[in-house]
Amino acid sequence: MAKPVEVDDRWLGRIAEQVNGLEYGEVNIVVHDGRIVQIERKERKRYDDAIRVIKTGSKEA
Repeated sequence: MAKPVEVDDRWLGRIAEQVNGLEYGEVNIVVHDGRIVQIERKERKRYDDAIRVIKTGSKEA
């Protein structure tokens, strides 16, 4: 049976730091033996210029 994950205020703060300011992306929490051992943050940036080029076939000024 799986161990319950222990989450204290320190880990909640760390998770909140990674989520705050994230516009597009993901935050993964890695757990080993019922303990959080790692937080991974993957951030993506979206640019309007790329969408304009795809739709029109050329870059507008």
